[in-house]
Order: sequence, then C-alpha cells, then structure tokens
Amino acid sequence: MNKSYETKAALYGQAALRSPPRGRKSLGQHFLKDQNIVRKIVRLAELQPGETVLEIGPGRGILTEALLNVSGAVVAVEIDPILCRHLRAVLGNRSNLKLFEGDALEFDYGHLPDSFLVVANLPYYLSTPLLFRLLNEGQRISRMVLMLQGEVAARLAASPGGKEYGVLSIAAQFRCEVRFAFKVSAPCFQPAPGVGSGVIVLTPLSRPRVAVENEGLFFKLVRAGFAHRRKALINSLKDEGFDMEKTRAALGEAGIDPGRRAETLSLQEFGALANLLQ
Repeated sequence: MNKSYETKAALYGQAALRSPPRGRKSLGQHFLKDQNIVRKIVRLAELQPGETVLEIGPGRGILTEALLNVSGAVVAVEIDPILCRHLRAVLGNRSNLKLFEGDALEFDYGHLPDSFLVVANLPYYLSTPLLFRLLNEGQRISRMVLMLQGEVAARLAASPGGKEYGVLSIAAQFRCEVRFAFKVSAPCFQPAPGVGSGVIVLTPLSRPRVAVENEGLFFKLVRAGFAHRRKALINSLKDEGFDMEKTRAALGEAGIDPGRRAETLSLQEFGALANLLQ
C-alpha cells in the first residue's frame, strides 16, 4: 500500500469523520448509498437472530448497520485503513460488530463459526478470486447475497450456449443454487461506477450438483475447454495437453460431438466426460 496513504490514514482524525471518506479508484471503491437497495439485500439474506454474517468490503457502513440490526454478529473485513477508522467511529459502539482490517483474500475463516452467511458488495477488481475462495468454503456458508459488477452476476447465472457461460458459471452452479435477484443502477453508488451491478443469491448445495469421481480433473477439463472458446472442444482440449485419442473416445462414449464448443456443454455433460476420462 502507498506509504503516503498509510500516513494519511494514521492522521485521519475525528474532524474528518464529519464527511464520509471518498472512494479510491485503486481499491475499486464505489459506496452504496441507496437505502432501498440496502433493504432489498437484507431481505434476501433472510437473517435470523443469532446468525453470523461475513461482510467483505463494508465501505462506509450503510449495509453493515442494517445487518447489525437483524443479525447476531457481523464480521466485517475491510482493507482500507481510512475506512476502518471511519467504521470504528460510527459503528464502534455496536457490540455485535467485529471489524478486521486486512485483505479479504487472506482473511482467516477460523474467526467465523461453523455456519455463517455472506452478504457483501464485492469490489469489482477482486470479485472473481473472492468468489472462488467463497465457493471453496463449501458447507460452512448457508447463503451468499452478493452485489457484483453486472457482467459477473450474469456469468454466475448463465446457461449453456451464451457468451456469458464459462468457468465461473460452472464453478458456481456445480456447488450452489444460483439466482439472479435484481439489477442495481450506477446512480445508487457514490462515486457512480461506469457499469451497472447485479445482486445474486448463492445457496450452497448439500452435495455437488453432478457426481464426479475427481473434482480436480473435472475443473481442469472445464478450464481447458474454455481456454480457447472459439475452437472445437476436441482441439481446445488437445491444446491444453489432453490426450487426443483418449479424449475422442471419451467424447464418443458420452455422446458429445467433438466439434462442439465448450460453451454449449451442460454441467452434466462436463461431469460425464470427466468421469470417462478418469
């Protein structure tokens, strides 16, 4: 982090709290300001008394405050020291708030109970790696309500055959029930982003949607298939190191035309192909 920025954070006093901190482009900060959107997000979370919610990137705390009012505890992770100081000043008296200053990608999930929810306005520039980390937490998360850049939300909910469908779609739908809830326009944020956003609900499944013998191979296959989207599946897999003869035989046994592109294959077809290759 920039040293002058750290110095600014250290000098940030109570007088500066009279006006909320400004968003920083380098950290992808676009602060939600629309209370109606906040209420809709909280309703989607369906939080019960006593439940713990993880909020990534609480920003100025507009959503945090609403979550504190309906949950047992809010564990908020914020990387920006200025925003952390602001949050301590405006919400520090709330006994059910635990604020961690640091990178959400490095956050220790051991600070959370065995079951928790995630409600967050994910920073655009980190949304994909954060999503993969959350998906890997598996059954500890009972529900995720996430606000994302519109195109990322569309990719999560995409069906086979469209340009939005890809590795992220399959990773999410393999482990979760995915529902696109509603769109959020740019003026609902300050500063307003250059693109629209979307809120999506992910509900982890008790077991993966498709039974695969080797998850590592399954996701290797998916990534290889989409590595060259314009190529036929058989050629994309060959370019990524899959044995041509074995792959062609597996495709034939699965009833999949080797000339199809990866974006046309369903989750079930990828699973069947992975099991045959295994």
